[in-house]
Amino acid sequence: MDRDAIWDAVHRERSALADLLETLSPQEWDHPTLCPGWAVRDVAAHVISSAQYGPADLVRALWRGRGDFDRAMYLDARDRGRRPAAEIVADYRRLDGSRRHPPGTSVREPLLDVLVHTQDIVLPLGRHHAMPPEAARAAAERVWSMPFPFRARRRLHGLALVATDVAWRAGEGPEVRGSMEALLLLLTGRTAALDRLEGPGLPLLAPAPGAARDS
Repeated sequence: MDRDAIWDAVHRERSALADLLETLSPQEWDHPTLCPGWAVRDVAAHVISSAQYGPADLVRALWRGRGDFDRAMYLDARDRGRRPAAEIVADYRRLDGSRRHPPGTSVREPLLDVLVHTQDIVLPLGRHHAMPPEAARAAAERVWSMPFPFRARRRLHGLALVATDVAWRAGEGPEVRGSMEALLLLLTGRTAALDRLEGPGLPLLAPAPGAARDS
């Protein structure tokens, strides 16, 4: 996917997430997600924050987190998530079409964020939102190339990951096969889609291949 196609996918997925968020009850807004310690409202606010972040915001968040990236993102998301649900959804509508992204990141990070965090929200709620395979592949390529924060190459060393719905393969070893959606969740440390994977490499996966990340 080229830059324009990536942004088009980001905007479609953010809009779809905003539509879903508008249907949630107050109880669902406070429901736990796949990210430990994060409620739906926290994840929802975090996703759209990537269109609001500037250098000063990043410095402030890291200072509050005492240099710990995960803690910095958690505290920032909790602050943003305390606002009324309607305000969070309004941010999605107001920033529709924005191509802003946090300093030091590529254009694929906003795509990765919205794809994975949408699943973090919908799966625990028993809802469904299909992840577009081509967009998921672009996000997976980014995750595979990143040494931090997911460490996918190290965690999944010795396995070959093979998508069954698009042309994508990464790693060497016994195969783990599945949809691009299921593989992207695995790459980012989520275990919720393990039952959608198959292949001789599946038994070699640790019971918890990585904690759910917050970015």
